[in-house]
Amino acid sequence: MISKAFVFLTALFFAFGALSTSLAFPNDPELLKRQENEDTSARTSGGGFGAVNPPPPPGPPRFSGLKLVNDRAHPWKPLRNGDERGPCPGMNTLASHGYISRDGVASPSQMVTAVQEGFNMENQFAIFVTYLAHLMNGNLVTDLLSIGGKTRKTGPDPPPPAHAGGFNVHGTFEGDAGMTRGDAFFGDNHSFNETRFQKFIDFSNQYGGGYYNITVAGELRHQILQDSIATNPQFSFKNVRYFTGYGESAFPINFFVDGRNTERKLDMGSARSFFQHMRFPPDFHRSPKPTSNEGIAEIFTMHPFLPGGNVDGKVNNFMVDPNSATFSTQCVLYADIVNTVQGLYPRPTGVLRRNLIKNLGFFYSSLPAALGAQCEELFPYGRL
Repeated sequence: MISKAFVFLTALFFAFGALSTSLAFPNDPELLKRQENEDTSARTSGGGFGAVNPPPPPGPPRFSGLKLVNDRAHPWKPLRNGDERGPCPGMNTLASHGYISRDGVASPSQMVTAVQEGFNMENQFAIFVTYLAHLMNGNLVTDLLSIGGKTRKTGPDPPPPAHAGGFNVHGTFEGDAGMTRGDAFFGDNHSFNETRFQKFIDFSNQYGGGYYNITVAGELRHQILQDSIATNPQFSFKNVRYFTGYGESAFPINFFVDGRNTERKLDMGSARSFFQHMRFPPDFHRSPKPTSNEGIAEIFTMHPFLPGGNVDGKVNNFMVDPNSATFSTQCVLYADIVNTVQGLYPRPTGVLRRNLIKNLGFFYSSLPAALGAQCEELFPYGRL
């Protein structure tokens, strides 16, 4: 059974220096705009990148109710050459409206503030998903993360096998069986995929009367899994991706539906606005309360599916992975995440080791709320 607290975990796709002022005044639009300009200027002026001692993640915002977020302080702007966008339509939208730097590179603290401000995402859930992404795909020395692909804007490369490759990296944060993005095996795991979106529309018409709702989410999740099993010989859906895949299905209902709409169903025009155009619909209001992943238990129980993947490089050759975390073995997921980070950074020293210890601590601090379980904290790099 999936605990109520544990549903915080699984919307990972959406779903993310000079940080002191943004932490002190996290919801000041003018300050965020100035911070964006300063951060972008610092990264492009040729002044180099300094090591950052990462600050603690921000706490909840002062106001957490219904609010217009497609406002005059956050106008949508088209992409410029070099701007990063990736597989997460929520972060893409926040960047295009200036809730984080419009170039798509920001610190995890800035991303936590942005998802709280723009979507009213619950604080502990926001910390969990953001620091998970940062540990796997960010630059831990400069404290910067790309919401798209690898970019020089995050700073010098870390020692291999780490990559600081951003959200687009397959197999860590991003994964197979996405609703509007293709599987990495077919070459593009981050761009809007019209074919998949048409299936999103078809299922919304068939099961939701033209809207995307919980029933549609359960049926579509099941069908996309079957499609990937049948077409992708390298299909994998386990551990982190097992949770993010189900979270991805709940995310549009919780965060893309206007907060004034009590029916919690997403119309197709708004869906396309977010998924394809990376844009809030006109007059869009965020959720009226801090939100995580309400509805995920219902989505899962419609068509229960065990984690695993195709084996031997063959389609339709799915096997359950008995070692993968499931919804009833939450601490196995935590251990898998820490082991993945340790594989990326086997022998860190100096500032990198310090920042790994601190970021793993920030990540762990959100675990009780996010997982609904008390997991023993792991210290692969010791303590400070």
